[in-house]
Amino acid sequence: MADPQFLRVETSGGVFTITLDRPKANAFHGPMIEELLDALRHAGSDSAVRCVVLTGAGSVFSAGQDVAAFAEAGGRVSLREHLAKTYNRVITRMRELEKPIVGAINGAAAGAGLGIALATDLRIAARRARFVFGFTGIGLTSDSGTSLTLPLLVGLARAAEIAFTNNPVSSETALAYGLVNRVVEDGELPAAAAELAGTIARGPTRALGLTKRAFNRAHMSELDAILTYEGHLQEIAGLTEDHREGVAAFLEKRPPVYEGK
Repeated sequence: MADPQFLRVETSGGVFTITLDRPKANAFHGPMIEELLDALRHAGSDSAVRCVVLTGAGSVFSAGQDVAAFAEAGGRVSLREHLAKTYNRVITRMRELEKPIVGAINGAAAGAGLGIALATDLRIAARRARFVFGFTGIGLTSDSGTSLTLPLLVGLARAAEIAFTNNPVSSETALAYGLVNRVVEDGELPAAAAELAGTIARGPTRALGLTKRAFNRAHMSELDAILTYEGHLQEIAGLTEDHREGVAAFLEKRPPVYEGK
């Protein structure tokens, strides 16, 4: 794979570590998404890779989509087309990768960053980690598979509360809800993730990949259709006045005033 600009990658002991590294909040834009897709493609094709760790640099896992990048592009962005080109491909590739992915959630995961975190197979969270739905904070709806993965992990009622209130979920609450497998102190996260991934990498890689395929068939067989449907709904939400107000408020660093339009 080509040397990435917005990621850091490293292979050691069969573990391929991908670190999101785009200051200051590891927010995604087009080139970073393409680099992540390339890294996941490499992980799938390299027989030396037997487990993947996905984490973020600094104190944030990922703030999701770089909203400012949309504003800089000028004009209206078709969110349905955007998702088809970006996050739908990322989530699909993560789930189709027949090697376990350990999410080392080092800090806040919001919006598409949350969707990517939840698409991993196992999650270890740093104590400071926070999980934020994010989409409704700017007048949008679910994407990046969150309409499937969030209720699947925490149940429908809890998922609705997380989405409708947009309140951050602490690492401790995430553990209680089943959103993560374990919580460790901030400074212990890299070692804890490396230890778990190393144990998995020494396992029967083919059997683990087939187990992931079985889990996908049993619980995520409609993933492609759900990602497409999220795109349709996001396109509708993206045309609302509330979304325009949400983006304006975000960029102006003020609370939004929604009117339900």
